[in-house]
Amino acid sequence: MILPLAKLGTLTLKMMAKPVAIRLKTEASRHPKFRQFIINLAQANHRISTNIQRRLYGHSTQVEIRPLNEEKAVQDAADLIGELFVFSVAGAVVVFEVQRSARSENRKEEARKKEVEVKIWQTQESSLHRNMVNQSQLNWGILS
Repeated sequence: MILPLAKLGTLTLKMMAKPVAIRLKTEASRHPKFRQFIINLAQANHRISTNIQRRLYGHSTQVEIRPLNEEKAVQDAADLIGELFVFSVAGAVVVFEVQRSARSENRKEEARKKEVEVKIWQTQESSLHRNMVNQSQLNWGILS
């Protein structure tokens, strides 16, 4: 039951990320400062990922990495921000579920504590009642 819901949730998040990426591209074409910001973000991401790949394959990282052209950088930045959006929402869902589970567990623990307290109280009351009955029977001479 959980797996189909997880897949459905993932699909929904991906569908939500596409309009975000499209909106980013639109905003990048309108605002030069925002465009430059996301281009710089994409170039930094490109340099980092290229260096990581070169290290993994055992190649030198002391080479000059060619920058992406502007349109490719805008596209990559929009994709990156869209993916960050998806992971942020997924992370928030995980945090929400953990907190909800913890609250539920706390409520169950409180209910168990109350139940134990009631049983202790009932046991003490029953014991007190028995002692009183025994004492009154002793006083009346019923028990010898």
